[in-house]
Amino acid sequence: MPHLGIFNKRKQINLALQGGGAHGAFTWGVLDRLLEEDRIEIGWVSGTSAGAVNAVALADGLADGGREAAREKIGAIWHRVHKAGVPDLMRLNPFLYSLSRLPAVAQMASLLSPYEFNPLGFDPMRQLLNEHLDFERLRSRSPVELLISATDVATGRARHFRRAELTVESVLASTCLPTLHHAVEIDGRAYWDGGFSANPDLVTVAGESPIGDTLIVQINPTAISALPTGVREISDHANNLTFNAPFLRDIEIIETARRTRSSGWVSGGGPMARLARHRFHLIEAGRYTSVLKPDSKALPDWGLLTYLHGAGRSEAGKWIERYLRNVGKRSSVDFQKRYLKVGRGEIQAPELSQENLAQSDGGQKELQPVRRLA
Repeated sequence: MPHLGIFNKRKQINLALQGGGAHGAFTWGVLDRLLEEDRIEIGWVSGTSAGAVNAVALADGLADGGREAAREKIGAIWHRVHKAGVPDLMRLNPFLYSLSRLPAVAQMASLLSPYEFNPLGFDPMRQLLNEHLDFERLRSRSPVELLISATDVATGRARHFRRAELTVESVLASTCLPTLHHAVEIDGRAYWDGGFSANPDLVTVAGESPIGDTLIVQINPTAISALPTGVREISDHANNLTFNAPFLRDIEIIETARRTRSSGWVSGGGPMARLARHRFHLIEAGRYTSVLKPDSKALPDWGLLTYLHGAGRSEAGKWIERYLRNVGKRSSVDFQKRYLKVGRGEIQAPELSQENLAQSDGGQKELQPVRRLA
């Protein structure tokens, strides 16, 4: 049934895309569905690591030919990632990848630095991005603003690359895990993965964008259901805590701005006031990614990618049906309840149910455990 009158008005919204390696295929599915919805107009896009790759593919596709071109561009990137076998959207030495099914690889990667096992800094991800994206076109013609986050190695602070300055190095910097890649140098400074400092940035988008709503696509769960006790489990959860910390910090800043505004300390149209007024929305992958082995972030198995793509499309469709009406009016996610009251019993970890592994549409193959690379 066609939408009538007022319901055809476009809803303007920013996007904040979290990193998560191969789990970023969930965001591919979300974007695929959002781009089908002509009631949605995308403003700014903040992206980190895998989220950065999705963000630049979206922007270049929109610059190249609009929504359908953007859908095709993002899909082409993920197909190429699968064929190239680039784990976690990162540029591993092909020799290591060829040995990825051998248990010795995990030990090798943990004992050697990337400057030892890949002294020439071989970089297949650079070739992948340059083959599919036109950065000159993106800088000059993209209809969306971009914030691609990387971490300054010397200071640990976030560097946000804007659309007008974006290059392939900016994206490579955002995806650069130091245990697997050489640091990416830009203008004489070295950068590592943006997830150490912004995953993704929320404060800059909310404080500066002229659009008053931001939709977060969250890949990594912020709570777990059981205490990690094995060596691998402890290491994996420690990594999750590290990469979730900037996200939770931004949420705490936003909630502080809201409290100070309600108490009368913040008024007018300054950055803190805009931050306090900003409306947030959420599409979350946790019910899908929480039942996958952490290893699955590291290998772009096509069954995994299509499963998460289908999950992302499904969750985006649900969000459109339930919450699109809130855009421009009110937030549809309660930060206090969802993120800031853990320890008091209010937050529950994602349900670890085998039902969450139900196959997405398209009859994909059953997912198999994926071995860890690093």
